Amino acid sequence: MQPQADPFIVPVCHETYAVLYADDDILLIHKPSGLLSLSGKHPLNLDSLHHRLVKEYPSAKLLHRLDFGTSGIMLVALNKPANGNLTRQFQDRNIGKSYTAILHGHVEEDSGRISLPIAKDVDQFPLQKICHETGKTAISDFRVIERLENPARTRVEFTPVSGRTHQLRIHSQQIGHPILGCDLYATDEAFFMAERLMLHAEIISFDHPVSGERMEVRSPCPF
Repeated sequence: MQPQADPFIVPVCHETYAVLYADDDILLIHKPSGLLSLSGKHPLNLDSLHHRLVKEYPSAKLLHRLDFGTSGIMLVALNKPANGNLTRQFQDRNIGKSYTAILHGHVEEDSGRISLPIAKDVDQFPLQKICHETGKTAISDFRVIERLENPARTRVEFTPVSGRTHQLRIHSQQIGHPILGCDLYATDEAFFMAERLMLHAEIISFDHPVSGERMEVRSPCPF
């Protein structure tokens, strides 16, 4: 883990969000890396995707979060019925999500499943930990897209079955291939191999809360 400032003050994010899809009930938004999903408790951490969104869409409600360093697609409800419907879809695991990541080293298996329970690490906030006694079930499927050389890296597609905090970051660490640029779970070597966290939420699929139509929307990976 890299040293963590106390309090942690988020650097200014000059990138803007992008609207990928919009109707009367939902938005699909691209969040840039380096922008909080929700405003932090510290007054200097007010800037966030939600803080920016409500200036243009006052009724916007985030249905899920992406880590500060993670870029990619987010689903937003614009009214209470849509929020209730989509919240139930998250609870019922009817929401499909796919991430692209670049990992340190070469992952030997072409595909696989990581099933390791995750709990808060109360002694090392904000870290999570693998704990078979108190951890909650956490499952991540992965597929190798390509193996890169000089230095050795692996581009993978992650499909999380569950949605625990830091799930893909800690699962990658646990198989010995941390995500490049990860300040919490990567080795120093892996951290300094990238200028940002190399994790991007690329695809989300769900049933539209009004029409019932199955939708799949992509935010192209920037790396």
